Amino acid sequence: MQTATTPGTTRRGPLGSAGFRRFLMAHLISSTGSAMAPLALAYSVIGGGGGAGSLSLVLAGNTVPAIAFLLAGGVLADRLSRSRILFAGNLLAAAAQGALALIVAGGHATTAVIAACGLVSGAATAVTAPAAQGAVRLLVTAEQLQRANALLRLPGNAVKLLGPVIGGLVVAASGPAWALAWDAATFAVAATLLLGLRLDAPLTVTSALDDLRAGWTGFWSRAWLWTYTAAGTVLVAAWLAGFQLLGPVVAARRYGGAPDWGLVQATFAGGLLAGTLLALRLRTHRLLLVSVTTGSGLALPLLALGVGLALPYVLLAAALAGVGLDLAIVAWTTAFQRHVPPAELGRMSAFNQVGERLAVPLGYLVAGLAADAWDSRTVLLACATLIVAATAVNLCVPDVYRVDRAGRAGPAERP
Repeated sequence: MQTATTPGTTRRGPLGSAGFRRFLMAHLISSTGSAMAPLALAYSVIGGGGGAGSLSLVLAGNTVPAIAFLLAGGVLADRLSRSRILFAGNLLAAAAQGALALIVAGGHATTAVIAACGLVSGAATAVTAPAAQGAVRLLVTAEQLQRANALLRLPGNAVKLLGPVIGGLVVAASGPAWALAWDAATFAVAATLLLGLRLDAPLTVTSALDDLRAGWTGFWSRAWLWTYTAAGTVLVAAWLAGFQLLGPVVAARRYGGAPDWGLVQATFAGGLLAGTLLALRLRTHRLLLVSVTTGSGLALPLLALGVGLALPYVLLAAALAGVGLDLAIVAWTTAFQRHVPPAELGRMSAFNQVGERLAVPLGYLVAGLAADAWDSRTVLLACATLIVAATAVNLCVPDVYRVDRAGRAGPAERP
């Protein structure tokens, strides 16, 4: 079994672990496809005559499985081999995206069919997410977690910088099917790499239901965890409904369509990359406070699009949002992995991710209906306001200022 004490990891950093290098490579490869997939999916719907309402149904169908399967994935991650879970999930995602590519290429991509393929792909992602969170903790030492988390985001964000631009050009030149096919191929390659991790299954003597109950008790006992998750419920739904759903629609009506929206996504990815580079050097003490404050930058591009600013200002807002988001993700992931025992990481991660995604399907549907009934730009401004409000409320929680790099949390819980 590969663990955080693999020889050489302390001396050479996270890259000294062969298992972590394999995990990093799989993440990099799958990211080259995932960078193009959202744009290809959006313009598969738009190209078929669908608008914001149709796209909201597809995106909701992709997100709903996260709620249904994340908890199962969390329990499985703390009971089974995490490498095998990652392999199976990536293989299933490859099959779903491959089928969708064939359907789009054949001209049979109705909203219902696209939503069905998205549901399968979303289920695969949901099952593997908790296992991925726990795998990192097993592959590197606790002291190397922030650097490992930043390194995991560095190649992916670098790919995302060019991926949306290339995806926009591919979609404009030959349609979205080729981008979807590439996404399927990268999932298949990543699955093969992840199978080679061979992380052993933990020893368990309790039932899956008992594990789920114990996980909920542990989640609720950590005030910093459930309050951050509750704020994320609003923030994530508002961000995805605004940027992923309404962004392409506004780009198609006000800007230059797929190429311009690809440029916005690439600029956002550039901000993510810059945020990763900052995270590699940043040694902040209050990890959770950094995560909460920097994540609020997601409101900026929604404001720019909602006000109707010229494209250069939208690009600037997207870049700043990317910087803030990546700092928030690295800081949060590091705090989470340091304050939650490895044996509970799968379930705690599942509860956190379920909570943050709980309102996403509803957000997609409400935003899509509101945009059709009123105006997309008005809905974008409402989404930006919700992000700011959720951040302000979360900053009122005392434990936000107590969760630190040393592994000390608030007085109510000490993992």
